[in-house]
Amino acid sequence: MAPQRLVVIGASAGGVESLIDLAAALPPDFPAPVLVVVHIPAGTRSLLPQILRRAGPLPAIHPQDGEPLMAGRIYVALPDHHLLVEQGRVAVTKGPKENRFRPAIDALFRSAAYVYGSAVIGVILSGTLDDGVSGLWTIKRRGGVAVVQQPDDALYSEMPVNALQQVDVDYVVPLAELGELLTRLVTQSSQDGEDQMNEEERRRLETEVRIAAEDGALEQGILEMGELSAIACPDCHGALVRLQEGGHVRYRCHTGHAFSASALLAGVNESVEDSLWSAVRALEESTILLRQLGEHHADAGNVRTAELFFDQAHAAEERSRRVRDVLIQENPLDDPVIREGSQVSHDPNLP
Repeated sequence: MAPQRLVVIGASAGGVESLIDLAAALPPDFPAPVLVVVHIPAGTRSLLPQILRRAGPLPAIHPQDGEPLMAGRIYVALPDHHLLVEQGRVAVTKGPKENRFRPAIDALFRSAAYVYGSAVIGVILSGTLDDGVSGLWTIKRRGGVAVVQQPDDALYSEMPVNALQQVDVDYVVPLAELGELLTRLVTQSSQDGEDQMNEEERRRLETEVRIAAEDGALEQGILEMGELSAIACPDCHGALVRLQEGGHVRYRCHTGHAFSASALLAGVNESVEDSLWSAVRALEESTILLRQLGEHHADAGNVRTAELFFDQAHAAEERSRRVRDVLIQENPLDDPVIREGSQVSHDPNLP
């Protein structure tokens, strides 16, 4: 008898619209659980379950930790919590962020692949950057099915394009065909895919699932699972390990934060920007102090000393201006991290 099918879906910018259409297309007797991760900022109250319940016939909930998995139900990740799969139930955890997100698509996809193997169907919808690519690769490696929204059909094509470039995807479909495809996949009696994971990959998968479930990465031996990188984690400044995964590279630090190469680059660039703004602040504080000292000496009649302080204040102000010019020459809306955060937090379907 074939194992129970499980559908896991990941989306970010533009994904709410895609999920509404998909929920409307699924039948009321859909014979598998559906688990969903959408990038929603921490501190935001999500109304996505209510929205999906209104859009289609399936019940949708924010599950509690340990909630049993039931066919025909949509489980939506809570903001700032990973949604993971365990045998017959879900886990809701506060494990370390992946690709600077919690909930993270990769964490959900890996846990589903670890527990249910070839019974998993992974779906990537609209979004930016590449969260979910590693998880979808893992699903395929374990013999599951990989489905990607057709890029020119997505509001934001970056996530689908990255998945297509790095994973041997089984189906690429427009949103209008996705509900019918998933219904067919979960009901057809076909041979399971072949699990192609070697022993080293299995150990790493188990370790990363445990890390997402709040077990310490250092205690789990993450530093022994890859080559130590010279790059520091942009979130905690811990040591990063370089992990080879198929044809692409990922990184994870000893405290557990995980990054794709592009997410790491975005994080490093953000750290550079933060450092430059700190430099602007320090230079402006120096300017204020030097001017105050100049005014003090001018009031005391120490004209030459006052002029020296005013000259130094002018030099500090000029240096501050040059650093600020470097910062404002870049359009912040061109930064994919900022673009994604802006899109998700201002999505008209979210609170």
